[in-house]
Amino acid sequence: MFFKQGRYSGFITPISYVIDLLVVNLLAHYLPIQFQFPILFHSYISLAWIIISFRNEFYKVHRYTKVVHILKLLFVQFVFFFLLLYAFIGFFKQPNISRLSLGQYFIFTFIAVFSIKFLNYILLMKYRRRVRGNIRRVVVIGKNKKTHQLIKVFNERTEFGYQFVKQFSPNARDFSTATTFEYISENKIDEIYCSVSELTDFEITEFIDYADNNLKTLKFLPDNKKIFSKKLKFEYYDYLPILSLRDIPLHNSFNAFFKRTFDIVFSLVTILGILLWLGPLLAILIRLESKGPIFFIQKRTGFDNREFQCFKFRSMTVNSRADAIQAEKNDMRVTKIGRFIRRTSIDELPQFYNVFFGNMSVVGPRPHMLKHTDEYASKVDKYMLRHFVKPGITGLAQVRGYRGEIEKDSDIQNRIKFDIFYVENWSFFLDIKIIVQTVINAFSGEEKAY
Repeated sequence: MFFKQGRYSGFITPISYVIDLLVVNLLAHYLPIQFQFPILFHSYISLAWIIISFRNEFYKVHRYTKVVHILKLLFVQFVFFFLLLYAFIGFFKQPNISRLSLGQYFIFTFIAVFSIKFLNYILLMKYRRRVRGNIRRVVVIGKNKKTHQLIKVFNERTEFGYQFVKQFSPNARDFSTATTFEYISENKIDEIYCSVSELTDFEITEFIDYADNNLKTLKFLPDNKKIFSKKLKFEYYDYLPILSLRDIPLHNSFNAFFKRTFDIVFSLVTILGILLWLGPLLAILIRLESKGPIFFIQKRTGFDNREFQCFKFRSMTVNSRADAIQAEKNDMRVTKIGRFIRRTSIDELPQFYNVFFGNMSVVGPRPHMLKHTDEYASKVDKYMLRHFVKPGITGLAQVRGYRGEIEKDSDIQNRIKFDIFYVENWSFFLDIKIIVQTVINAFSGEEKAY
């Protein structure tokens, strides 16, 4: 995860992007290539670099990635960069540009990026090996040749950044999933590695449910047993194949950085363009109708199950039940101005401050009260999966009709289904679609907007 505690390497990808783009542009600026339109060229090569690296997954380098794979990424990246670089001359009709100077620029760029990428790779390896930083605590379920190989990798390849804590044997007399889960929770284990061949289908399901509901990473050592019919992701730890059951798009550093950048820009535009003038006006109206604070600040459950202070314009009279009971239809606590701002979702606008501060995102699963998180976590299967990403001001469940009061169990169950779908299938275009639908719903009105 991009912001998960201890996973500092999540910041490496956006920093690497910035450094490489600086190299690409600074070399073009200082080398004598004789540009007719320098701004056009800089824009062109920057966009070309971003598109190629995105398609090539140039910055998708894991702690267990081999050097051969990095060399392959560099080769593919610069083959396409070379083609697009020389295509600039013909496409934009730039006959004055020296082909030799362009070739020199390409070679210097390759040497610089190659050196930076490998220096970054080596320094990270040394950091994990010597300083023992950026460590993932792991347990292994199973006792066979493959699990011994995996434990050997964890212990010997310290540059991968894994700390092997304990091995459990499902064939042991005292083995039980309950005691295993208790140990994992008490010892702050980050990742669980299971040998599929030693677990029953029921036990596999138990491990999947536990990992989903407790925000643990679960991976499998494969054999010929079928786990599920869904797509699985293969990874290799020093030639040992590992299966990941769930691949979450926002765990990719580039996706997380891109979404965070969009959140900052969008929240700033909203704060400067709307809240700066609308906030004082609403403050006057809220205070004229009822005594109390302008903002309603409530503890909610956010990313990685962390608590944060969620901001809203106060829409109710001050009451002791605000942290325990959701607003109901014809709720006597709601003020007149409160009904209007709740119906139009204007009461949610202060949450753009939460977005700017990094507690929330523009789009994501809606954050719940602490009381409701505890209640639904024990009642709704896979409820905790929604905390793999930041909560949002709006979300897929909300635009599909599941906003507001939870009247029956099916309401929260359907909401969680949409939340999990969003977590597992995030894309920037899905976020845009949800934002547009939210604006349309705000103007047209919604049944549960009370």
